[in-house]
Amino acid sequence: MSTDAYMIEGGQPVVGEIQCLGAKNFATKAMVAALLADTPTTLTNVPPIGDVDITREMLHSIGVRVETPDNGVLIVDPTSLSQPEVLMPHSGANRIPILLLGTLLHRFPRVMVPVVGGCQIGTRKVDFHLQAIEYFGGQIEETPGGYIASREGPLKGAHINLPYPSVGATETCLYLGVLAEGRSLISNAAIEPEIFELITLLRSMGAIIFTSSGREIRIEGVKHLSGTRMAVLGDRIEAASWASLAGASDGDITVHGIRPDTLGNFLSYFQQAGGGVELKDASSIRFFRKEKLRPAIIETDVWPGFSTDWQQPFAILLTQADGISIIHETVYEKRFGYLKALDALGAKTQLTTNCLGGTACRYREASHEHSAIITGPTQLEASSQEPIAIPDLRAGLAYVIAAAIARGTSLVTGIHFLERGYGDIVPRLTAMNLHIERTTI
Repeated sequence: MSTDAYMIEGGQPVVGEIQCLGAKNFATKAMVAALLADTPTTLTNVPPIGDVDITREMLHSIGVRVETPDNGVLIVDPTSLSQPEVLMPHSGANRIPILLLGTLLHRFPRVMVPVVGGCQIGTRKVDFHLQAIEYFGGQIEETPGGYIASREGPLKGAHINLPYPSVGATETCLYLGVLAEGRSLISNAAIEPEIFELITLLRSMGAIIFTSSGREIRIEGVKHLSGTRMAVLGDRIEAASWASLAGASDGDITVHGIRPDTLGNFLSYFQQAGGGVELKDASSIRFFRKEKLRPAIIETDVWPGFSTDWQQPFAILLTQADGISIIHETVYEKRFGYLKALDALGAKTQLTTNCLGGTACRYREASHEHSAIITGPTQLEASSQEPIAIPDLRAGLAYVIAAAIARGTSLVTGIHFLERGYGDIVPRLTAMNLHIERTTI
């Protein structure tokens, strides 16, 4: 049976300029937020990716009109929303259904969504989402096919202290709180850039939301929201990946369409490891290797910590650093499945169940291999025997980076995972000097 793949000829410094797509983790959430309004919302800089297509299909399935009048422009018209049940074959391919559950509950007294999907990188329970709905006055029923939420009257404001600053659970609480009666308080909320961007979107729709210096969000419920217009911010995960490619390949890449503030501590770790950073303008950053690459100790954490989605591409860079590096993963317990393929290319990695770091970790004393030791530098060599099979979205871009620095020609399969979040990357990478083409094997 044939499968789509990337053929990548690596081993040379990657040099050039690349435009960062709009952030997947905001675009799809903004599409959900648009359902809370009583007039259409227009989003610009929407990325041409699989997750946007899947979310569009879900909205179509419940009667919402979604139009794309121009490249990168998407209009969500909630006035045609007519169905309280999300029933579609692709809904399990991402985690948007659980966000629709609370959103639709404002419009219907009983709603149903299917089980959620997404990358298999560890336990990604929806307990926080379901508990939030109950705090706001809803009732939850779990079935083999999905989740049913119901209410007898309007949702009421609530005080919720999240056990963990989950991005998804914080989004659910925002969706619930903006139209609930009374005041809501979300404690221990996520504060990622995409969360604040969602708050800005909701405020522009008429929501009253206050943030504090801590992880608290206060919401004063309103009776209705109106549609708005907003641009999708650049994808900070993608930008960090291109930075890692520049550093790992000893290249020089200018990334356009990214706000430097959304990269936070990544810029510091990149420079600490020997990378160079030059701010070209308000939305363009040049990344290059400034010095001989040095090892680093990385601990992933919620924002403002080092993002769990940054660690895979950064691991490729660390294979080229002179010494022993450590990555302590504290967000997901099964995030290192991609290392086996790196070892097959010549990397030297080792996994342990120990917490190799000082960050408080949910997996301490557990049996999860959530710390990685990377010894470098190692010359990666393309495998002539086996293609590199992408296991999940974020590891996919890391594999492209690995193939780009490996000597020889690599085949990368499972590219549907990658294109869910990054679309067709081939033309953007070939616009630089990377030899990459899409093929069928």
